[in-house]
Amino acid sequence: MGNIFQKDKKPVFIYDGDCGFCRLWIARLSPLTKGEVVYRSSQEVGQNYPQISPEHFELSVYFVDSEGSFCSGAQAVFKALSYAPNWEWLLWVYERVPGFAPVTEWGYRQVAKNRKLFSILLVARLTGFLI
Repeated sequence: MGNIFQKDKKPVFIYDGDCGFCRLWIARLSPLTKGEVVYRSSQEVGQNYPQISPEHFELSVYFVDSEGSFCSGAQAVFKALSYAPNWEWLLWVYERVPGFAPVTEWGYRQVAKNRKLFSILLVARLTGFLI
């Protein structure tokens, strides 16, 4: 986890606002954290975090805690979910179960590389076209 020295009152989850797949998942993730995490697009707040390049924002989501520390990828998702009742255990598993972190980071990278395909599949699933 890095540190960008900008402190916010609440943790911030930063995603690519130009990515439909990302926006769909933010719509699902945001209600789970019940206002404890702020969700912002990199296009909206990226300039506030100069230590993270625009190219990196295009490749991954970022989680910035209230102390200014940050992480990306699957770890960022699990950090955000740690603020959601009944989902905290995922971060515990990520941090403590051998092999879980590298497997989930690999999975995150595969989905990130194929966002358009996964976006189509997710929409198909949500609309009932895919069982």
